[in-house]
Amino acid sequence: MKYHPSLLLSFIFVSVSFAKERPIRPNVVLILTDDLGWQDVKCYDIDEPSPMETPNLDALAQRGVKFWQAYSPAPTCAPSRCAIMSGNHPARAQKTHVVGGAPPTPNHKLGWTMIAPWYSGRMPEDENTIARVLQSNGYTTGHSGKWHMAIDHHAFPQPEDQGFDWTRSNRGARSGMPSRVEGFASTRTKDPFQLDENGYPYHQTSEDALTFLKENHDKPFFLYYATWLVHTPIHTRSEKLLEKYCKKLGVERPKDKSGWTQKGQTNPFYCAMVEELDYHMGKVFNYLNTTEDPRWPGHKLVENTYIIFTSDNGGMEGHPKEVITDNYPLDKGKISLMEGGTRVPLIITGPGIKKGIETDVMVNGLDFYPTLLSLTGTPKPNGKNLDGADLRDLLLNNPKDSSFVKDKQGKVRDSMVWHFPNSAAFESSIRVKGFKLVRNYDHKYHQNNAELELYELYREESEKQVRVDIEEANNLSSKRPDLTKELNQKLSAVLNEMDASYPYFNAQARKIGAEKNLTPQIISHKIKNNKIVFAIHTRGSEVFRADLIYSFNGGKQYEEWSRIKGHEAPGKKISFMIPRGATHCYLNLIDENNFLVSYPETPDYSTLQKTKEKFAKFALPLKIN
Repeated sequence: MKYHPSLLLSFIFVSVSFAKERPIRPNVVLILTDDLGWQDVKCYDIDEPSPMETPNLDALAQRGVKFWQAYSPAPTCAPSRCAIMSGNHPARAQKTHVVGGAPPTPNHKLGWTMIAPWYSGRMPEDENTIARVLQSNGYTTGHSGKWHMAIDHHAFPQPEDQGFDWTRSNRGARSGMPSRVEGFASTRTKDPFQLDENGYPYHQTSEDALTFLKENHDKPFFLYYATWLVHTPIHTRSEKLLEKYCKKLGVERPKDKSGWTQKGQTNPFYCAMVEELDYHMGKVFNYLNTTEDPRWPGHKLVENTYIIFTSDNGGMEGHPKEVITDNYPLDKGKISLMEGGTRVPLIITGPGIKKGIETDVMVNGLDFYPTLLSLTGTPKPNGKNLDGADLRDLLLNNPKDSSFVKDKQGKVRDSMVWHFPNSAAFESSIRVKGFKLVRNYDHKYHQNNAELELYELYREESEKQVRVDIEEANNLSSKRPDLTKELNQKLSAVLNEMDASYPYFNAQARKIGAEKNLTPQIISHKIKNNKIVFAIHTRGSEVFRADLIYSFNGGKQYEEWSRIKGHEAPGKKISFMIPRGATHCYLNLIDENNFLVSYPETPDYSTLQKTKEKFAKFALPLKIN
């Protein structure tokens, strides 16, 4: 077909004029690292200089906003990931720790005085994830790397079930090594981790992220790049990097493959991992910086792409066999609500965001969902709960002005809440302005645990936040009882609004006194007409609530348990309608003294780890008459 010259000229003119306008749907790259601590990125140096070299992340910070007071939604992986993807606070979602979907039981029935409450094993299949909502606005959505939003990495639902058009989950160079002190990657072409021209091992996870960008950069895209770095196992396939950090840290090259026990930030394997992370981030940034934007001729992709870089929780400081990293000056690390467990690096760049800005405004991973809706012009789904705040006005106006961050009521947000009734922590916390309160649930039988701790992290002077006690070393609860009480009441109000679940006392623990003899007992049970009825003997302590814990797939590979939360003060007869298709169940009684009694008695996790049995073996089989 031939075109009239005037029409062809008109077409060229229109195309050129369109090219001058930035496409209305900006791209988004959300990078969620794994266990990367606040002090593990060089540009976050404070007090002691970091030995790790992170030039690409340092350069990214110069291109946008670096947040000094950014937090993860939780101190562990899965709840943070689910919260970021769903916009729901872990307490509201009943997703407060990894794995989940199991009957409440102590880690060790004699040694642990508390039992974590039931919490969900997954993000609901029908959740309106940020990926699903961006899909509805014309975005192509991609995921590379870790998922872990169900009871297992491979359990349902997977990314393709929750809004992702494209997904790859290869661990790449993070797959285990037979020995971390030998067998390093080489330059051989048949080596699956072949060293590149810069001496870094081939990392499939990074290549997958780049593949998605290359295949979809001609349309609006959302890439969720969830790195496996820098989670355990702590190793590097680059012998050159290991030797580099041994020399830099002044430590001998490790010969023992089992662990690293020297304190401080002296682990050369971990330092090498952080540099590997930075290198692979640099490859993504370089692609965006150098690739022409097909939707915006004459411009690079980066000019119309928002990049969010952060971590799922604070750095994992270690375990009995290994010191991994050091979050100093912050206290503790992953699996704790102290600052080291939740404060994370956060860098945000993109169109309209000023460069080289450092801010003390307090933000949270829960804020990403509403912020991305706003930045991409994507309507909020009807009825969708969002527990975070929209940071758009903060980012595009003045990233140092906290008045741009509003809560659900439209008021300036000055507080945040965390809830982790799990693991060895059993904590909740609230931060209001510069003060932070920590509530310890496991204090009654542990003299070293204060019920409430109050810290002044910062003090505002001349509209600036001045560091006071980010180390959380000076507990002010006895000196400021009124403020302690006020923040504790506010914490309760927020958690109660979200219907949070709390931990229980374990009547079998050695430290429990005579009150264990008052806990209620189940005398009998009967199943008839899809209904199960339990008879109760109180023994001196009234039942506060009864819950039915049930499974649809008891004994299967991905055995998962759900909860029917019963009514309070149920009396001596307790009944539940059995969910259709349920295979097994337990009854949980919570008495007036907050002891949990399970019927039948659940095995503790220590026993399950040894026997490899599943909970269904010890539960009531549901054979409905």
